[in-house]
Amino acid sequence: MTARRIFFSLTAALALSAATAGAALAQNVTLRSADIHPTDYPTVEAVRHMGKLLEERSQGRIKINVFHSAQLGQEKDTIDQTRFGVIDMNRINMAPFNNLIPATNIPSLPFIFRSVEHMRKVMDGPIGDNLLKEFEKHDLVGLAFYDSGSRSFYNSKRAIKSPADMKGLKIRVQQSDMFVALVSALGANATPMPFGEVYSALQTGVIDGAENNWPSYESTRHFEVSKYYSQTEHSLSPEALVMSKKSFARFNAADQALIKAAAKESVAKMRELWDAREKESEAKVKAGGAQINAVEKQPFVDAMKPVYDKFVTDPKLKEMVAAIQAVN
Repeated sequence: MTARRIFFSLTAALALSAATAGAALAQNVTLRSADIHPTDYPTVEAVRHMGKLLEERSQGRIKINVFHSAQLGQEKDTIDQTRFGVIDMNRINMAPFNNLIPATNIPSLPFIFRSVEHMRKVMDGPIGDNLLKEFEKHDLVGLAFYDSGSRSFYNSKRAIKSPADMKGLKIRVQQSDMFVALVSALGANATPMPFGEVYSALQTGVIDGAENNWPSYESTRHFEVSKYYSQTEHSLSPEALVMSKKSFARFNAADQALIKAAAKESVAKMRELWDAREKESEAKVKAGGAQINAVEKQPFVDAMKPVYDKFVTDPKLKEMVAAIQAVN
């Protein structure tokens, strides 16, 4: 064999070896998943459950490591990291996607869902499936929707019983134009702020209040510095579980199907944990001295017309609103 042929044989062997090693690496992966919530939060536990399903069904080849408590950054920061493939998976509230993906504004609209049951039926059906596809245009793969509970206002000044009680309050909102408009329509001063900064801002008076669900109000200890919790239940916006398109592309079709199936199955686990956690959190904040009051919702609903006028302008978005409202 000539030196030239030996050279090409060695080159081919090395290339084959590298390709084989690369293929093996692609088949044994631990996915890095981000969440801002603490380790025992329902969304964190649900993604861990998804990881167990994947590990069992892939014979240990595919695992998930959940980085909870904002270890990889706040939600808005981790979106780009996921799009670029630095983070493999991400559990994100819908609001931070609003400015990037217009269709996500619709399930984020105030009072768009009549109840938790209505929201779940919509997000589990064709409307939810179509919305998941919208993420693909932005280097993300939509896997599933989790619950985020009903969001209500809380503050350190007074009980909110009508929109008039909102006037002049500085309310923290998610970094979303939709939520800024929502709070502004009620006469309050919207203050966009990362989730992790809210406690100190409440404590120091930088803001007067915020809005969130029972588990978030409890797990962050916000009830210690913002004791008036008013059940406006203005938002039932779901949460999105997404994957980096780059990370997803590393898997063959069979493994991609495994990932999607495990994600969908984790929704039931999340909801089971969520329903129990809501009751537990409500009891804890009441025991901790939070003052809870119900509200007459219709005046709040009526105040939302400017929000709908601003964010539901495209014909397709109007169709989506009508489709959601038609689901029984």
